[in-house]
Amino acid sequence: MLPRSLLVALVLQVTWASQAAADERATIARLKSHDAQQIESALGDVRVSGRAGLAAAPTIVELLRRGLPQALTQAAIETLGDTESEASSEVVAWYAHDRSPALRRSSVAALAKTKGSAATKALRAALSDSDSQVRGLAASGLGRLRAKETVGDLLRALDHNVPEAAASIGALCTPRDCEKLAKKLESLPFDVVTGGLSEVLLRPPGDVDDDTKLAIVSRLRAMATGEVSRFLHSVQSRYPAGGSPRVKRAIDDAVASSFSSPPPGSPETSP
Repeated sequence: MLPRSLLVALVLQVTWASQAAADERATIARLKSHDAQQIESALGDVRVSGRAGLAAAPTIVELLRRGLPQALTQAAIETLGDTESEASSEVVAWYAHDRSPALRRSSVAALAKTKGSAATKALRAALSDSDSQVRGLAASGLGRLRAKETVGDLLRALDHNVPEAAASIGALCTPRDCEKLAKKLESLPFDVVTGGLSEVLLRPPGDVDDDTKLAIVSRLRAMATGEVSRFLHSVQSRYPAGGSPRVKRAIDDAVASSFSSPPPGSPETSP
């Protein structure tokens, strides 16, 4: 015979599962009710459930296929994002081309969570959207999706005033493309480019080789500015314990050098 405590736990587990299934059926029934308030309430419950609400995703997809008022459409898209339903990506991607910027923003934000080839394709296209927020969300989303094949698109987007692309490039670039990112220090704002370079420097040793990282540190060190010093100090404070000792040493040396040397034009360096 099972111990009483284990028996009670099993009964509670079965009761909880039964209640959860009943709640799920009730939520789906409200989604199918054709009543706007019921649908809105049900979407809210699914969003709170997150991935646990995945069973409701096909019903939400069907609602979008049939058509909803804009406010409910936006809520449905965002809810699908929270369920992380890859099967919904194709329908969610429709709204990345909608005339409403708000729906396009919701769509690209959701696609970064639902993933899949349809999501990657839509986010890639959204890099050239007329709305800056859509472009930024698309760039960040491609980084989240680990879509390495889009680095070329992200580099072009960075040149066309999509600063969010830098971090995604830094997280995904090959050594050659990491070098292209570093060269943009010559033409783009420092804080934009270093948003990507920090990602490169903090990637695992097997992900980006030491020589690429050392070249970036050397390029930065040669600039010898206060913002470089602050940036390298920030990277130093976040450098992972399992990172390359060679790169760590180069960063430490650069930081020590920048803090021990007075900035150009200071009294200590003036004739």
